[in-house]
Order: sequence, then C-alpha cells, then structure tokens
Amino acid sequence: MTIPFEPVILDYKLNIHLILEYLAFFLSYRYYVWLRKRSIDYIPSSKRLSIILGAAIGAFLGSRIIALLENPVFTYDVSAIIAYLNSKTIMGGLFGGLLGVEIAKKIIGEKQSSGDLFVFPIILGIFIGRIGCFLSGINEFTYGKVTTFFLGMNLGDNLKRHPIALYELVFLVLLFLFLSKLKHTNLKNGLLFQYFMICYFGFRFFIEFLKPNVFFIFGLSSIQILCLICLTYYYKTIFNLFKNAS
Repeated sequence: MTIPFEPVILDYKLNIHLILEYLAFFLSYRYYVWLRKRSIDYIPSSKRLSIILGAAIGAFLGSRIIALLENPVFTYDVSAIIAYLNSKTIMGGLFGGLLGVEIAKKIIGEKQSSGDLFVFPIILGIFIGRIGCFLSGINEFTYGKVTTFFLGMNLGDNLKRHPIALYELVFLVLLFLFLSKLKHTNLKNGLLFQYFMICYFGFRFFIEFLKPNVFFIFGLSSIQILCLICLTYYYKTIFNLFKNAS
C-alpha cells in the first residue's frame, strides 16, 4: 500500500479521509448513545439536546476559524475561499465545542457538568479520523517535518517525515486506557472531561513542534496558542493536580 492511499472502485477514486471522517461521526455518536443508556445522566434529555446543539455549532465555527488562522493567507480567489470554508481542525472543533456547550448551558440554566459522557466517543472519533489523516499522507496537513529519525516515513513526497498521525494514534490509545482507569475511581463529575482536554491539548502543544508550520506568533503556531488558551482555561484543575501530587 502506498501513501496517500487512494483506492479506485469502478473508475472512481475514493476520498478515504472523507469516508473515515463520516464513519468517525457515526460511530462516535452511536458509542455516545450506548454509553448514555448505561450511565446515570442527571441532565434531562431536552436539555442534553440543547447542549449537543451548542457543542455542534461551536465545533463547526471553531474548527474553521482556527483552521483559517493556522495559515492566514488572504486572497479574493473563489477557489481559495472555498478551500478555506472546507478546511477544519479538530483543535478548534474541541475548544469551540466547549465554548458552545458553556453558552448553551447558560441559556438553558443548566449547572451540571455535561462533558464526561462525551470523552470516550470523542477519543474514538479522533482515532478514526486520524487513520484517515495518515492514509491521506501529504494531502492533509497532519504530516511532520523532514527527519532522519528511524520512525520517519514517506508520506507521498519521497521524503522521510515524522508520521504525526501515527504518533497521535498511539497517544489516543494510551489516553483511552488511562482515562478508563480514572473513570472507575471516585472522580468528581466533570473532571474526566477536563483531564481529557488537558492531556490532549498538552500533547498537541508539544507535537506541533514536529510540524512544518509557516505562520507563527511569538514563535508559536496558532494551534499552540490555542492549546495555551485551553490550558489556561483549566488552570484551576491543573493547579489542583500539582497540589495533590506534591
């Protein structure tokens, strides 16, 4: 198999990344429904739907805004504008979804933490999506810098690059196992989602140093700046983690 992986069926070239992206949405949602049936959810279904709607709107806007900021080249070319509208990033989607949820909860007057049920479905969705990113090679900006490291791979341009998508797949498996163990401890409601966000955004902050970014602010990419904003948002949780560990 060569990368990018572009299978052809009946003379039609399949967009494997798009297929896996839709599969990720479908399976992660079904996983969420399965988990909710087997969990005690203190939020009524009507309010839960409002929260999901807020998350969806926030994720849609956030994923595209951050994707645009990742490489803000402004042009009036129609094809470039369409490309901007189609570009998206999971980091913006996660943080935008978080803000969307908080706004929705303010509107409906819900004070219960609502994120824990989403943690494992989100990890599953990201995992499936990252498989698509890896198979897309250099067609998706999830590849790394040119490297002589023994894990370097040819992702479609005949250069040895860091396979960042593969690194993330390994991290997601470890994160899933780690949070699964934490779930069975006496965690305060809402902490599981906070730990997920802290771990994932912390990982992405450091892995960004291996990407060939071209736009920087104070030496950091827009994704890294978003990571710092997210970690600052959870500064109390991070402080308590260090306090309890000492």
